Amino acid sequence: MSLSDELQRLAAMAEEHAGPGERLAGILVAEPHEGERVYLCAFEIEGRRTWLALDAHGGPVTSRRLVRDAASIAALCELAEEVAGGGDLDDLISRLVALRMTEAPAGIDEAEEAVHHLQRTLELAPRVASPAYLDRVGLATRRLEQALGEGGSPFAEGMKQAMAAVEKLTEEVEANYKRPPL
Repeated sequence: MSLSDELQRLAAMAEEHAGPGERLAGILVAEPHEGERVYLCAFEIEGRRTWLALDAHGGPVTSRRLVRDAASIAALCELAEEVAGGGDLDDLISRLVALRMTEAPAGIDEAEEAVHHLQRTLELAPRVASPAYLDRVGLATRRLEQALGEGGSPFAEGMKQAMAAVEKLTEEVEANYKRPPL
């Protein structure tokens, strides 16, 4: 079954958990531990958001640790995609092409291949957030940074700065979880 089909199936199951006036606003798919898929369902009503994590069978997840792990890896993967390669790979490719045409510096081929590799690594939605996916994005980004001659790692720095956003999401999910106790 494709991920799109899984999401349609889980969306129907999630709708059964919507409260009066609530609507399903979105689903984040995470696999925080290998083989353990979690669907983080966001519901909205009058500007307020609640959350419910469903397991692969559509049952509510009651493990606080699993819900936190799923929310954390989902947020980390989203942020990694935003930070990877400076966030705008099409613009980076355009700048590399212009650099090739005007100066043709040594290593330009490697840099262009690295940015194309990163583009291929970033998966289109819907996708499963997982530690393995996060590692692939990190490795592809580091390869690009090295090809560009970066001394440090802007990606690593961006991810460090993003940790507050990751914690904020996990706290929001916990605080507004539909099936206490977590």
